[in-house]
Amino acid sequence: MPLTYAGRVGAEAIVSPRQERARKIRPEYSRGELRRVVTARHQAEAEFIQMLLLEEGIPSTLRRTAGFDVPDFLAAGPRDVLVAESGLGVAREVLLESEITEDPQNGAARKPSSPRLLYWRPFVWGLGLIAAAVIVWLAAGAPH
Repeated sequence: MPLTYAGRVGAEAIVSPRQERARKIRPEYSRGELRRVVTARHQAEAEFIQMLLLEEGIPSTLRRTAGFDVPDFLAAGPRDVLVAESGLGVAREVLLESEITEDPQNGAARKPSSPRLLYWRPFVWGLGLIAAAVIVWLAAGAPH
């Protein structure tokens, strides 16, 4: 049996997801009490916001919004995204830049359609036109 793991070579080390996440965190954004920066509509949206913040070095945590407990649907229900006081201003700037804002009526996070979706729109329209042309061609009695 080898004394070292075969996948490890020199300075390369296997990094766990926790270690990778810890490397991204900037310590100056992790001081102070936790404050709510935004409320997401469900867990997936909250985790998306968390990853946006982490890319800027801002650590965050999630909690279920008070009064919303749906035990049958664990990922359902609004979530508060919390950051330390020292990172609150930067977190709000990041969310404004990514156009994720608070909805004033219900306090939930509101985000516009992704700009990446705009790139796919012509592709989808093109596929639809091709499909329509094939259907018309087949309906007109295409040779078999």
